Amino acid sequence: MDFNNIEKLVLLCKSGDESSKEAIAAEFTPYIINLSKKCYVSFYDFEDIKNECYFTLFKCIKLYDTRKHRFVAYATNALRNSVNLLIRNSLNKRPLDGTQTISFDSSIDELSVIDDMNLEDFICNKLIVTSLHSQIKKLSLEEQELIDYVYFKGCTFRKYADLKNISYYRVIGMKDRILDKLKASTSKKTSVSRNLLN
Repeated sequence: MDFNNIEKLVLLCKSGDESSKEAIAAEFTPYIINLSKKCYVSFYDFEDIKNECYFTLFKCIKLYDTRKHRFVAYATNALRNSVNLLIRNSLNKRPLDGTQTISFDSSIDELSVIDDMNLEDFICNKLIVTSLHSQIKKLSLEEQELIDYVYFKGCTFRKYADLKNISYYRVIGMKDRILDKLKASTSKKTSVSRNLLN
């Protein structure tokens, strides 16, 4: 980075020049990408962390005292502190609103269209969904996190493996064990519910 050039760009940006804002963002992009790749924050993916960094960078431009002539040091410290704060907050909040109390999307309830099934099937499906919710809550935190990340947030198993820094095959093994647990518990509920209806 050319520190003097960045100081000039910050001055231009503070006077309302949008192109200089883009130029500053471009200068800091390699640093932001590197910083975002190195950290894991619960329920944040790489793009989320990167966006938080850009938000912090633009806030730094707004708050920077141009008489100090140390914008690069000021901004890099602020970016590191911002990411560290995200990590700390995710760790502090985890017991209260992390994977222990994941609120799964209600769209799981919309598994079938009522018109295409009889009342018995509809009731059974409702019981299965209710059972599935309760069985998911009985899984370990790591298992709940995997389900949330892949099935509810639509991310890939490969991305989860990279994020957690574990092997892809270990993640697939976890997925198979989780599905076996859920299938076993929901199939029991299905047979019980059908017996009750008969």
